[in-house]
Amino acid sequence: MSAEHQALLEAARLAARQAAAAILKVYATPFDVRHKADKSPVTLADEEAEHLIIAALKRAAPDIPVIAEEEQAAATGLQAAAPPRFWLVDPLDGTKGFVARQDEFTVNIGLVEGNRPVLGVVGVPVKGLIYAAAGPGTATRQRGESAPEPISARLPPAKPVVLSSRLHGSSRRIDAYLANLPAAEHRQMGSAVKFCLLAEGTADHYPRYGETHEWDTAAGQAILEAAGGSVVTLDGAPFRYGKPGYLNPGFIARGRT
Repeated sequence: MSAEHQALLEAARLAARQAAAAILKVYATPFDVRHKADKSPVTLADEEAEHLIIAALKRAAPDIPVIAEEEQAAATGLQAAAPPRFWLVDPLDGTKGFVARQDEFTVNIGLVEGNRPVLGVVGVPVKGLIYAAAGPGTATRQRGESAPEPISARLPPAKPVVLSSRLHGSSRRIDAYLANLPAAEHRQMGSAVKFCLLAEGTADHYPRYGETHEWDTAAGQAILEAAGGSVVTLDGAPFRYGKPGYLNPGFIARGRT
């Protein structure tokens, strides 16, 4: 890991921790829920966390643009082309689960260089966890104030664990994927925490057929790939960033293969 990436990783880790504290403060109250133009929910937690993260990243690296979910939702139009190097931020990934009082929501901060995510931090506020990585072999998990511990994706066991989106439920395509793994255990959950479970070696597959945005996946992909896993499109191509509208195609995330 370069000295620059180390400094940026620490800045993103601190920003994620500050955002998690703000989110949990709102989570402990009877918060209001509003809806954006696309009908998705937004809360004070999303907005306060994003403000904290953007401010922290700009202090650490004022020359790196920040593409953040709520700012993009409020904009009249997206940038015509992504910059060659930029942050992708989802301040509260899994807002619907947050509203439903499910505890899987995350804070996602990823750095993209040359259309690849090279650094990622994913915070899991309710569990006090921070997952982070900036290059091969650097993936860690940190609980509270304890020291970060190395994590690594595993080779799939005889009974692999397959994760899928709780929000989108089961589907014929998920059923078909599972049919090819007849001994698999299937778990549904929300947010980018699924990438982290693959990275730490407690799950093995995460097929995603529904729409996502790049800020949903960049941080998780950076961590998973640093831990020895992979993320590819449904036809096996590299999963790239800076696409029009920051929209993702379907993908398959896996542990070691």
